[in-house]
Amino acid sequence: MLVSVLSGLIVSIDAFFIGISLGLQKKCKFLYLAIINAFLFSLCALGFLIAERIYEIIPFNPDLIVGFAFIALGLWYILHYFISEHMKSDKGVTEEKISLRSIILVGLIMSGEAMLLTMGITFVFLPNSTLLIPITVALAHFGYSALSFYLAKTKHMKRIPVVASHVISGLALIIYGLMALFVEIGI
Repeated sequence: MLVSVLSGLIVSIDAFFIGISLGLQKKCKFLYLAIINAFLFSLCALGFLIAERIYEIIPFNPDLIVGFAFIALGLWYILHYFISEHMKSDKGVTEEKISLRSIILVGLIMSGEAMLLTMGITFVFLPNSTLLIPITVALAHFGYSALSFYLAKTKHMKRIPVVASHVISGLALIIYGLMALFVEIGI
């Protein structure tokens, strides 16, 4: 029970800080966040539908896949931010801008981790899983990211540096991945 609560909290932190990082960008509109979350819901539903088939195919516990995938996503999210910042500084770009490509990448990462989360929850509750799993995951992601996006756009969170939102979001994904691995190991 404690692991479920902690994993929900960690993934909520991730969605909250993704909303902040998008909200702090001048180019990003709420419509983009809504589109990202619509795509996220479709991937959650797909993850729910294929989870049982994947569970039957793989010869080992899927917690390993979920754990390593979340660790990889978290590391990628942090490294992508620092590499893109380094490239901007090399080009002499000082204004904080985000490209449409970066918004799409953030949306894909957020959707991919939500799909993996849905599959992980479905694996745990396999015999009793219902459509409420992907709906709950998608609504939680949308709620947390929309709230933090709104707070960032209304200047309630301007004091948080953009680097902090990227690092905290990436670390939340890494911690969730480690928790999945520790559950598999039995710690």
